[in-house]
Amino acid sequence: MLRRNLILIGAAGALLATAAVAQSANTKSVVDAAKAAGVVGEQADGFLGFVRESGDPGLRAAVNEINAGRAQLYREAGAKNGVSAEAAGAATYTQVVQTRLKAGEYYRPAGGAWIRK
Repeated sequence: MLRRNLILIGAAGALLATAAVAQSANTKSVVDAAKAAGVVGEQADGFLGFVRESGDPGLRAAVNEINAGRAQLYREAGAKNGVSAEAAGAATYTQVVQTRLKAGEYYRPAGGAWIRK
């Protein structure tokens, strides 16, 4: 089990690099601004979620685009590492919160409320 978790953590790091390439610069900048403003955050399943509602259709489209890309990456990583896509997403979430989330941005652990870093 420990070996599988270490493999997932390593795969999560590779996923983070791949995910950055898979999204357009505009999509990334829209979501990064929303994260900095406390509107969008990282969820325990590895997907973006809304900390508070937004009526901005461009932001919703950007979040959906990134989440669709992440879903594909999690399926691929899960298949490659012999785990579920859900486990790959959760491992990536852990990496994001520990290494990429900036001060002031939000994350939501499984079953929990939004937390500001």
